[in-house]
Amino acid sequence: MSSYLCGLDIGGTFTDCVLIDDSGALTIAKAPSTPSNFAEGVMEAVNRAATKIGLALPDLLEAIEVLAHGTTVGTNAVIQRRGAKVGLVTTKGHNDVIHIMRGSRGLSGQDIKLIVHIPESSKPDPIIPKRMIRGVSERVDCFGKVVVKLNEDEARAAIVELRDAGCEALAICLLWSFLDPTHEKRIKELAQELAPELYVTCSSELAPKWGEYERTTAVALNGYIGPTTVGYITKLDEQLTDMGYEPPLQITQCAGGTISVNKATAAPLLTLDSGPVSGVTGSLYLGGLMGFPNVITSDLGGTSFDVGVIHEGRPVVSYRSIVHQYEYFLPKVDVQTLGTGGGSKVWIDKTTRTLRVGPESAGADPGPVCYGRGGTIPTITDADLVLGYLDPKNFAGGTMQLNRDAAVQALQALADELGMGLFELASGVAQIAEFQMADLMRKVTVQKGLDPREFVVFAFGGAGPVHMGVAARELGVQKVIVPQGDTAAVWCAFGAASADILHVNEQVNIMSSPFDLEKVNTLLEQLESRGRKQLMDDQVDPERHQFALSLDMRHRGQINEVEVDLDSGVLSNSDIDRLRARFVERYERLYGRGAALPDARLEIVTYRCRATALSRKPKLVKTTELINEVDPGAQSDNREIYWAESGRKSATRIFDGYKLKPGNSLDGPCVVETATTSMVIHPRQSVNVDAFGNFVIDPNHN
Repeated sequence: MSSYLCGLDIGGTFTDCVLIDDSGALTIAKAPSTPSNFAEGVMEAVNRAATKIGLALPDLLEAIEVLAHGTTVGTNAVIQRRGAKVGLVTTKGHNDVIHIMRGSRGLSGQDIKLIVHIPESSKPDPIIPKRMIRGVSERVDCFGKVVVKLNEDEARAAIVELRDAGCEALAICLLWSFLDPTHEKRIKELAQELAPELYVTCSSELAPKWGEYERTTAVALNGYIGPTTVGYITKLDEQLTDMGYEPPLQITQCAGGTISVNKATAAPLLTLDSGPVSGVTGSLYLGGLMGFPNVITSDLGGTSFDVGVIHEGRPVVSYRSIVHQYEYFLPKVDVQTLGTGGGSKVWIDKTTRTLRVGPESAGADPGPVCYGRGGTIPTITDADLVLGYLDPKNFAGGTMQLNRDAAVQALQALADELGMGLFELASGVAQIAEFQMADLMRKVTVQKGLDPREFVVFAFGGAGPVHMGVAARELGVQKVIVPQGDTAAVWCAFGAASADILHVNEQVNIMSSPFDLEKVNTLLEQLESRGRKQLMDDQVDPERHQFALSLDMRHRGQINEVEVDLDSGVLSNSDIDRLRARFVERYERLYGRGAALPDARLEIVTYRCRATALSRKPKLVKTTELINEVDPGAQSDNREIYWAESGRKSATRIFDGYKLKPGNSLDGPCVVETATTSMVIHPRQSVNVDAFGNFVIDPNHN
């Protein structure tokens, strides 16, 4: 029997499963997500995949070599404000840090119009109310020296008071604890004695970095989603084990790669945004096979548009994240989100009398007007249907019938209000959405000193291939890749299946040049040892261990830090000039040529180690037989479609994506349909099927 890689991803509407066997053959399955108990939807998706390959569920679970799961349980808890009741223990006198935030920067994540118009702006509802915060006497100074010992009586009283107040999770964040975590560890021990039922998080374990507010936010969020996430992951792990799955369950994380169940339960904050990150992971693998080191990933679903960047074969990462205006420091693949998706609502700004698209979404229920579930406000999907991009009788593989008349009526009302024609307005909706997408892709590249014209775009998610041809043309890229045809709609699950095990360990210790290399090497060695232990705990053979070390550096006295990669874990005096040169090159790429001061003193702020174990990869087979001639039976229909390029409707060829073979090429306009998505090829564009079975759109074909 074949062995399988299995990737799972929970979405707002569907739970996706991807199976990849020894030969590289892909099997995909989708099942409705079950928010009341996500495990039911997960098991049903796996069961449907098992049925497709002719196996019983227990037999498939026994044959799975690696099962990697992307979970949105924590994300949903934050969005729906249904997290645990959290208590905070902090250094006395610093009780209000999480409410003060960063002054006006507490408005981060809000609409820019609200930020600049202060009377309309507001800080978020507190994760932890003041009544659930206790300060205790203790103090560690900025050099890591204990200047006030921990008052254990106050700590005990704080724990008991919070427990009796209904606390379900305890967050511990003391001043400068990342330099000496002794006091935090002692409070955790006391909590385990006095309130063993509490979920406890220490900032020195979760986010050992400076930034008192950001560390407090991290532990508060971790505690907020901890009990719910731990309960779900633990139950799913037990259920899989009982049904015959033996290897350790892997959970996808926001830094890319996967972590063990034990790590995920200790730090569920790492699972936030891990779904979109898995799409970047899958694109990294396929981009490497195809020879594309520079990739912009674009994931267009029902509610949002998520964009990531792969540059020179590595995902672009960030170390600052925002959740509901709360900022925290954790290493994460940098995925930027725009409130533009298939369900984004179309509306008219009454002040400017202009057409607007998003960011509010109709969601899956009631959804777009054409779904017939009670929605009354038109969406991008309604516009796509009216334009003819979508087949009302064959949406989602024929599992759903769309009401075109209802979509026409809803959009016509807006067109009449603006004095426009129906198709003119629908086309405007699509173009506004596409230009918004292009703007976001331009932002995430240009603001990092990258030229988007040097990239290809990977388009996935159910709606990505519909709109990415125009967005990419506006951006100026040369190719749009729809990966593996209909697998594009479950690409995040594919990314989970192709992910490596990854642990990122960091330590802050500010040091000015000339550097104490012995101290630098000692810190790097400690981080590498920590990563090695984590991989051993994951039952990974030492021969598979890989370590990548880096330093966050800056000009002395400045705040702008850049990450500089190291060739090895041991620095010598001869490495200093090369280290400085790399810092200058990286700094000037981000902030402009000549911005660096080559002879100025430098500071090392953060020491980092990425400990990785390469997992077995999908074998995507590259065919050697390319077929130029398109099977006449591949054209399934003709449909009237309105094209903005000509300003009129015309009969357009519709192709069955499953009947197109590697080597086939089509000139636009045309539409290629699969069970899970539609690829819209505009006039003066083309699409071909490459040797890997990907659909490659040329957005500028003449």
